[in-house]
Amino acid sequence: MLKPLKTILLGFAVINQKWIEIITGISIPYAVDIGERFYIGHFGNIIINSKVKIGDNCNISQGVTIGISGRGEKRGVPTIGNNVYIGVNAVVAGPITIGDNCVIAANSLVTKSIEDNAVVVGVPCEIINYNSSKDYI
Repeated sequence: MLKPLKTILLGFAVINQKWIEIITGISIPYAVDIGERFYIGHFGNIIINSKVKIGDNCNISQGVTIGISGRGEKRGVPTIGNNVYIGVNAVVAGPITIGDNCVIAANSLVTKSIEDNAVVVGVPCEIINYNSSKDYI
C-alpha cells in the first residue's frame, strides 16, 4: 500500500520540479547538499549538478553552472565552501574544492581548486588577490 502512494507522490514531485525549472530557468535537484542562507540574486539559467555540495551563506548570480567534468578518476563535481560569491555566467566544474570566503568573478571558468579568501577572474581563472568575499555577501 505504501509503494503505490510513494510512486504517485514521486511522480507529482518530478512534474512539479520540472514546472519550477521551466518557470524560473533554475535547475537545483532535491539531492543537492546546500547550506543555510543560500541566495540566488537574479532570475534564470542556473544549473547545479545533483551531487554538488554548497556551504553556508553562498550567493550565486544568474547564468551560473556548477557541474560535473573530467574523465575516469578525474571526473567529479565541485564542493563549494562557506561565504562564496559566484558572479554572472561563471562555470565551476570538476572534482575541485572552492575554499571559504572566495569570489569567482563574472564569466570565469573554474576547473582547479581555489584556496580560502581568493578572488579569481578569467578563462581559465587566475587568482588576482586574497581580499575575500566580505563585501559581496
